[in-house]
Amino acid sequence: MKFTIERADLLRSLNHVHSVVERRNTIPILANVLLRAEKDSLSLTTTDMDLEIVESVAAKTSAPGATTVPAHTFYDIVRKLGDAASIEISSAAGDTTLQIKSGRSTFRLGCLSTEDFPKMGSSEKFAYNFSIPAADLRMLIDRTRFAISNEETRYYLNGIYLHATENEVMPVLRAVATDGHRLARFEMPLPEGAKDMPGVIIPRKAINEIRKLIDEAGDTISIGLSDSKLKFSFDHITLTTKLIDGTFPDYDRVIPKNNDKVLEVNPEVFASAVDRVSTISVEKSRAIKLMLGGKTMTLSASSPDSGSASEEIEIHFNAGPMEIGFNSAYLMDVAKQINGESCRICLLDSASPTIIKDVDDASSLYVLMPMRV
Repeated sequence: MKFTIERADLLRSLNHVHSVVERRNTIPILANVLLRAEKDSLSLTTTDMDLEIVESVAAKTSAPGATTVPAHTFYDIVRKLGDAASIEISSAAGDTTLQIKSGRSTFRLGCLSTEDFPKMGSSEKFAYNFSIPAADLRMLIDRTRFAISNEETRYYLNGIYLHATENEVMPVLRAVATDGHRLARFEMPLPEGAKDMPGVIIPRKAINEIRKLIDEAGDTISIGLSDSKLKFSFDHITLTTKLIDGTFPDYDRVIPKNNDKVLEVNPEVFASAVDRVSTISVEKSRAIKLMLGGKTMTLSASSPDSGSASEEIEIHFNAGPMEIGFNSAYLMDVAKQINGESCRICLLDSASPTIIKDVDDASSLYVLMPMRV
């Protein structure tokens, strides 16, 4: 195998694929990136057995071939080469090393056989295929992933639940994430080809990897769904992930239907006030109290060690005085997702789940469980 490639092109592709590789691996081949040189392109593949990324990049190939080399070491070498460098990469038939030459620098990396490299989605049949604008997929992820659970015992909550359903107006593709303390829901018009698709749980790692890639993606991302895998394809990149094998809970049951106490507040002003007052709150619970009266909200927090803090902001509230406590970090996570000029908070009492919405955008809905403060 022998090919020449521009350092900037190779670095960009390695930057996309190397993060899939875990730093600590008990299976040596999973620490490697598969390089396959053909005609005028180089294909790079990495996997952790649950997630696979394949990317093609332009290269001048004089001798086609394939091998695998340690992904993180290869990435570090390329990253430290000169900005405008051209890189020559080669290995002789039967050789167990790969030579990397650029300018006066020469490196040799140990190789492992391509036959041992696992294949994930090559023979998979994807029964459902549809496309989503990159901007919509970015929004879907950003509006929900902060609520994904980190509790490994409830593994079925360690991802985003994606499914086709209907709201009061039309068929939609809906994404939901929850950790039991908060819930985030986002929906968009159902893409053609997604009708009747089963509900699937996309793992957190796959969500984070595809989110990194979206910013450099074109206008549209193609999605394929099989019985056990989900595939994202765009430009010269394909990301395939196994799905979480579990049953997502009936989230509709935790979304309150009769919260009649409604307050509206500027989300930017609200988030800034929460951020300032929570500086005093106890680190473990991050608790903050909201005291509501007709036209004002007083936010307060106290700590035996740090003291106390309070701040008053203007609101519109349709009910009498009430107090309710929340985890301040959860409140700020939600407030950051509100892009409109008004945030609507719907309450029942100080012990019941609270709904938060963007007045100007009906696509998202958030539910927060209150705290005793």
